[in-house]
Amino acid sequence: MPVNYAKWLTREKEFAAFATGPLLDFWRTREEGEFSGVDDVPIRYVRFCSPEHDKVIVVSPGRIESYVKYPEVAYDLFHCGYDVMIVDHRGQGRSGRILDDPHCGHVKHFDDYVEDFDRFYQLEIATRQYAKKFALAHSMGGAILALYLAKNPQNFDAAALLAPMTGIYLPMPGWVSRRILNWAENRPVRRDGYALGTGHWRPLPFVVNQLTHSRARYRRNLRFYADYPELQVGGPTYHWVREGIEAGMHILKEAEKITTPVLLLQASEDRVVDNRSHLAFCQAMAVAGHPCEGEKPLVIEGARHEILFERDDLRAQALDAIMRFFARQL
Repeated sequence: MPVNYAKWLTREKEFAAFATGPLLDFWRTREEGEFSGVDDVPIRYVRFCSPEHDKVIVVSPGRIESYVKYPEVAYDLFHCGYDVMIVDHRGQGRSGRILDDPHCGHVKHFDDYVEDFDRFYQLEIATRQYAKKFALAHSMGGAILALYLAKNPQNFDAAALLAPMTGIYLPMPGWVSRRILNWAENRPVRRDGYALGTGHWRPLPFVVNQLTHSRARYRRNLRFYADYPELQVGGPTYHWVREGIEAGMHILKEAEKITTPVLLLQASEDRVVDNRSHLAFCQAMAVAGHPCEGEKPLVIEGARHEILFERDDLRAQALDAIMRFFARQL
């Protein structure tokens, strides 16, 4: 059990003091960088490094997220003995936007995310002599990482996928969504506009959020978006949803190529990704002869989608599982 486990279990009780004290001091040690992604879109990233560390964890965040949201996660991973690097995917965070409306969540091709991630790997990871290289990915970032591992299974020693977007939770039958998306795809104004029921970013009260049970962490995340309006991203475009669905299907087809040891964590109360797709992914990995850790998703009972931003007990359970999994690869 990590030496910080007890602290993870009690942090919310004094969260403000932690956030404005040790966490803020840690955040000030960051190094930020930028490189050109596909079509010369600027991709921003952050790193936390120590000469005492010989292993690294690369973090691939979810849709609309930025590394500005991830100081607490980086703090905990760093204090477990890892360098930490976090990438802002194109179209969100501090990276370049794709459309004139910066709130539109959009990508031309889902593989653009994967190519950006590979350029980052070659720039920051391949050039450093780490004894072990690990990856941690959430939601859309999990889909990006899974596709990357299908092409480059040797580049990481292990990967943890948290609520990965191997399938999108949709409030309608699949055949209905496909007809709508195919209709919009042939109409550029619709294709690159907000998907049905979405729009500009707006803050939602904690009581109606579907992402976490942690009031402290939810409020802190809202403040990031309020304090830094340039980070705000609203709903996805019709084209992004289509690309996301096709990416999930592609992941299931390519799962057999992923020989990297994988731990998949699932939130039992997820209403963003389709949990059934996690089981299908693990089954595909098992059939190929390299099953996920435990041969099935590790379910965090009671957790909502943002597992590492959940209340202390759920978050500590997930972090403990991840740290134990990575330690076994050492």
